[in-house]
Amino acid sequence: MDNQDEILQAWLGTLLEAFEIADIDVDVHAVLNVAGVAAHSIVRPAAPLTTFVAGLAAGLAAGSGQTSEAGAMKAALGLAKRLAAAQAPTVPAAPAAE
Repeated sequence: MDNQDEILQAWLGTLLEAFEIADIDVDVHAVLNVAGVAAHSIVRPAAPLTTFVAGLAAGLAAGSGQTSEAGAMKAALGLAKRLAAAQAPTVPAAPAAE
């Protein structure tokens, strides 16, 4: 684990403890992956906005008993990633070599 991963894990622990949800398992790399797709497909500031809304949706779904916490996070991150990827600008096809 490199220093950045250690720092992120420590920060995640601090956040989870402060919000009194320390027993929640968060896949940091999945969250960062969704943020990266949003940043590259839409605009950079879409990354925190996308992950916030996905987290809020997951929390509401789990809190209302619709699904487990893990299931809610997986579904919310998956939907956010698909929506962001669908917004990616299309790259024109390269001309055929002659």
